[in-house]
Amino acid sequence: MFSKLMNLSFKEIVFKLAPLLSLIVLCVLLSFVSKNFIRYNNLMNILRQSATTALIALGMLVVILTAGIDLSVGPIMALSICTMGIIMRSYGVTNSFVLVMVCLLVGTFMGLINGLLLTKLNLPHPFISTIATRNIARGIALIITAAAPIVNFPKGVEIAGAGEISGFPLPFIIVLIFYLITHVFLNRTTLGREIYSIGGNKEAALLSGINVKAVLTFVYCFSGFMCGCAGIIFVGRVGGALPLAGTTADIDSIAAVIIGGASFAGGKGTVAGTMIGVLLIAVIRNGLILLKASSDMQYVVIGAIIIIAVFSDVVRGRVEAKARRFAKHKSMHSAVATAK
Repeated sequence: MFSKLMNLSFKEIVFKLAPLLSLIVLCVLLSFVSKNFIRYNNLMNILRQSATTALIALGMLVVILTAGIDLSVGPIMALSICTMGIIMRSYGVTNSFVLVMVCLLVGTFMGLINGLLLTKLNLPHPFISTIATRNIARGIALIITAAAPIVNFPKGVEIAGAGEISGFPLPFIIVLIFYLITHVFLNRTTLGREIYSIGGNKEAALLSGINVKAVLTFVYCFSGFMCGCAGIIFVGRVGGALPLAGTTADIDSIAAVIIGGASFAGGKGTVAGTMIGVLLIAVIRNGLILLKASSDMQYVVIGAIIIIAVFSDVVRGRVEAKARRFAKHKSMHSAVATAK
C-alpha cells in the first residue's frame, strides 16, 4: 500500500487519506470537548451502534461499484426482521436458525427483485426500481405487523446484536468478518473484478464477454442479503423488530461509501474506505449526542456531510482525470523524444 501511495501525486494522496485523517482529527477533538467520549464503554458503544450501518454500507459499496444505487435498504431490513417476527409470533417458530434463515432469505429475495427489475424489465435506472421496492417493502412491513413492534425473540437470534466476547461487542466482530471476506471477494475473485469492470466501463465489460445482467442481479441480491444480516444485528441491539426500522439506513450507508472514497460513477471504492466512512458517521452522531445536540441537528450535520462527500467525489474525479491527461501527455512526449 505504501508503494502505491508513493506513485501518486500530492493531491491524490490527500484525497486517499482524507477520510482516515478526518476520523483521527475528529476523535482527538471530541476527546477534548467531552471527557466521556474517550471512555471505553462509549467507544464500544460506537462500534456496537455502527454495526448495522456497516453491514448495509458493505452491500451498498458493491452496488455503487457498478455505478448503481439502492434506496430500498432500510425498508428491506425492516421487512426482513418483521417477517421473521411474524413467523415466530403467528406460527410459533422459535428455532433461532430457522428464524435467521427466514430473515436472510427475505432480504436476499427483495434484492433479487431489485436486480430483476433492472435487468429483466430494463428500467432506465436503479433509482426507479429501488425507490419502488422501498415503498413496497415498507408498506408490507407496516401491514403485516399492524405498525406494531415484535419483541421476545429467542436468545439465539438476539445474541448476534447484543453479545460480547471479552468485553468487545460481538456485532462488530461479525462486521469485521464480513468486511474481510468481501475484501478478498472483490480483489481476489473473477466475479469481484467483473464488478469493478462494469462500474468502470459497462460497454467494455459487455464486449469482453462479461454477463453484465447476471452480475448486476448478484450485486443487488448481495445488498439485500446484507440488509438481512444487518436486521439480525438490529433485533439483538434494540430487542425487537420494528416496521419503521432503518429510516436513515440509505442516507447513512451511501454517505459512508462515498466518504470512504467510492464514486457514484462506479469502478472505484474499497472495503477499508467504507469502514472508515461508517466509523466517521458513527463518531459524529455519538459526538452530537454527547454534546446534547438535538436529533434535528443530527439530520442537518449528516446532510452537510453528504454534500461535502459528493463534492469531494467530483473534485477527486477532476484531479484523477487531470493526472491521467498529464501521464498520457508525458508518455507521448517520451515516445516522440525516443523516436527522434
